[in-house]
Amino acid sequence: MTPNRHNSSAQPNPSDNDVVLDAVRDCVLAVGVRRTTMTDVARRAGLSRMTLYRRWPDVRSLVGDLMTREWIAVATGSMPERRPELGTRPPLIDGLVAGVEAFRAHPLFQKIVDVDPELLLPYVLDRRGASQEALLELLAGALREGHADGSVREAPAARQARTVLLILQSFALSLRTMTDEDDPELTTAAFLAELRTVLERTLTP
Repeated sequence: MTPNRHNSSAQPNPSDNDVVLDAVRDCVLAVGVRRTTMTDVARRAGLSRMTLYRRWPDVRSLVGDLMTREWIAVATGSMPERRPELGTRPPLIDGLVAGVEAFRAHPLFQKIVDVDPELLLPYVLDRRGASQEALLELLAGALREGHADGSVREAPAARQARTVLLILQSFALSLRTMTDEDDPELTTAAFLAELRTVLERTLTP
């Protein structure tokens, strides 16, 4: 859920990127997106503002790249080790449910929801961002593997991936509006179990 990346003639190498994005993360976690400035980021990264402006036009584009890095790391880090004897579907569903749980617990996501929730609205209501496109690519690839080994219901992979991502987004973004931790039937864990059931029924042949 990030803006599609800007084009730049001065692309940084990955290590430079990480230094800057780490600095953005620290700023956002400290004061939120709206109060983060390019000057703050440059100071934390040990770079000049001019260097940043040659690579990113504004704080929003920096935060977009940060979210893409963080969300993809959550998604890939949540996937269990593949076990061919199980087929694609069981570990895929395990990873998707774990990914929603990890995403909701991520400090950057929590800070944005608490302080700058409007940052997420365009990617829920209007358009896809770079992280969504990357997640769709990962999902479509996994679903095609499941089609090939017979563990995932056959359907156009692009449409199926978008459907799954819509389900995951609703749980990731809105779950706290539906839970009641004092009611054992409405706890976060109960809803994550329900998510697993929804995914199983959606993807099982």
